[in-house]
Amino acid sequence: MQVTETLNEGLKRKLSVTIPAADLVTRLDAKLEELKGQANIKGFRPGKVPTAHLKKVYGRSAMSEVMTDAINSTVSDTLDERKERAATQPKVDLPQDQNVINEVLDGKSDLAFEVEYEVLPPVSLMELKGLKINKPIVEVTDEELDAEVNRVFAQNRGYTDKGDDAVVEQGDRLGLSFVGKIDGVEFPGGKSDHAHLTVGSNEFIPGFEEQLVGQKKGETRTINVTFPADYGNAELAGKEATFDVTILHVDGPNQGELDDEFAKRLGLEDVAALRKTVKEQMESALESMSRQHIKRQILDALDDGHKFDVPEQLVEAEFNTIWQRVQHEVESHGRSFEDEGTTEEEAREQYKRIAERRVRLGLVVAEIGNQNEVQVTDDEHQQALLAEIRRFPGQEQQVYDYYRKNAQALASLRAPVFENKVVDFVAAQADMTEKKMSRDELAKLIQADEDEVPEEHHH
Repeated sequence: MQVTETLNEGLKRKLSVTIPAADLVTRLDAKLEELKGQANIKGFRPGKVPTAHLKKVYGRSAMSEVMTDAINSTVSDTLDERKERAATQPKVDLPQDQNVINEVLDGKSDLAFEVEYEVLPPVSLMELKGLKINKPIVEVTDEELDAEVNRVFAQNRGYTDKGDDAVVEQGDRLGLSFVGKIDGVEFPGGKSDHAHLTVGSNEFIPGFEEQLVGQKKGETRTINVTFPADYGNAELAGKEATFDVTILHVDGPNQGELDDEFAKRLGLEDVAALRKTVKEQMESALESMSRQHIKRQILDALDDGHKFDVPEQLVEAEFNTIWQRVQHEVESHGRSFEDEGTTEEEAREQYKRIAERRVRLGLVVAEIGNQNEVQVTDDEHQQALLAEIRRFPGQEQQVYDYYRKNAQALASLRAPVFENKVVDFVAAQADMTEKKMSRDELAKLIQADEDEVPEEHHH
């Protein structure tokens, strides 16, 4: 076997490979020996078919199988010898001329072909000890706890339709439709045919809910509001707007007290137990927000600390996955890139960078995991599957069957678990500084992370 390297640029490699005809014939004879025992040919007892006759009947088809096997094993042996790992399946270019192929199939000619591939780059890891990381610490205040307990109370004490003569009061739950305008012009995302709102919950922008008090069912009113200066959408922040609001239905809260009786209806001992449960849920949500921000800082640090070229094919594949999702989002919401304050070109560039970041981080995370023997146990894999199944209430069986029949999909559930374990491993060696902050401040940090680079699991 002869191998000549014809290209070695960055991570790209191209080889010319020749497998001598004699090698192929030797492989073919072994294949025919194997067939001899199985061949069922009229006029011959099993296992007694002369090789020459077998060659006549099966020669060509057996030789094409031999060729495929020879190519695969040669490519994989060659990469092993060169101590290279291909980023994706190497591309094999066979001769196009059918006469040449026929000569090979008849065992008269050497098999010459080209192999193209990209190698996985060697990853030399940065020093992981002592990375500076801020750990957000958010205490649940009594006010926030009271508000949340009241929300649970409001949600669970039930509402009754106040009928056609209803007038909106604080605490009512409304169905409404609205159209928002700035300088008399409708703006994207500012309308709804049927939204829900509890008056006094402050879910909508400041000033919106108060102006609905006293409005009758079926009536349309125009209200004036100003978007907050730090509003999530920069296009709208600080702008004055009007909303034409129509009340579709008004439900008033049922009477009742937030007392032990109410707590028992929810299956809890008393109000104290209710408060404790709600507080634990709030703390657990804050804990997971804090972890999300820590993870982001770690991934950013790993991205900063490792600069190496990544295989274009992997970036291309990652980009295509992201881009399909982006286009689907844009189309299904009937929006254009211009509505989002960008162009398709700019968006492509941004997502190309994100794809490259993800591929690089994927390689770095894998290397940290390999060097430090981070592994996903079968139990953790099982837990990930259960968590995935729980995301689809009512379809548990279909989801379970899908993963059972689809080994690749099942294996893909390992990736995020592995990534989180590597992140935890890095976090354990980092230099953590606790930073006290409010829930809003933490939410803003996470939003800022997302705006900078939308994060998802790396594959």
